[in-house]
Amino acid sequence: MLLTVSGPAGSGKTTFAEALANELDYEYVSGGDIFRSLADERGLSLVEFNKLAERDDQVDRDLDRRLRETARERDGVVLESRLAGWMAGDYADLKFWLDAPTEVRLARVAEREDTTVEAHRQRFHERAESEARRYEEYYNIDIEDRTIYDMVINTARWNPGTVVDVALAAAEAYDPAGDEGKTPVEGVTYEF
Repeated sequence: MLLTVSGPAGSGKTTFAEALANELDYEYVSGGDIFRSLADERGLSLVEFNKLAERDDQVDRDLDRRLRETARERDGVVLESRLAGWMAGDYADLKFWLDAPTEVRLARVAEREDTTVEAHRQRFHERAESEARRYEEYYNIDIEDRTIYDMVINTARWNPGTVVDVALAAAEAYDPAGDEGKTPVEGVTYEF
């Protein structure tokens, strides 16, 4: 089974995906780890690679191609990234979108990056807007469209363990026979 975990910054994707993979004894594959691997392959630091990504759309496309390859070629995986659900397309058995109110997510990211909410607020919103524009431009993806996800979870409502329990119940109840005729998402362009 291939499970995808997507959501905006601060939604709890990594915490959730790692715990879900651990509970299922699945491999955990992170878009962030793939990004770091691509930086290493080019001999660049993360700061340098992030700056390159702002100027060169091939960086995003390489990351997304690797996500798609992982989805196509592997099983027993929890694949996590902002676009994992979109990139996995018809290869995913279950797609989870995690979210939380903006202020909650902003506070989580500020704490993780050891800064204040106010100091991080503008960069937080600029990043989200930049990503949304790129996804639309590159692949015709509206990141606000949740219709491709099997489950949308507000992580501010429950503790991480409860969120994982909900996902485990969904995975346990999953019936692949009820999913016949899966097709790629209409209107999305997978060009790498």
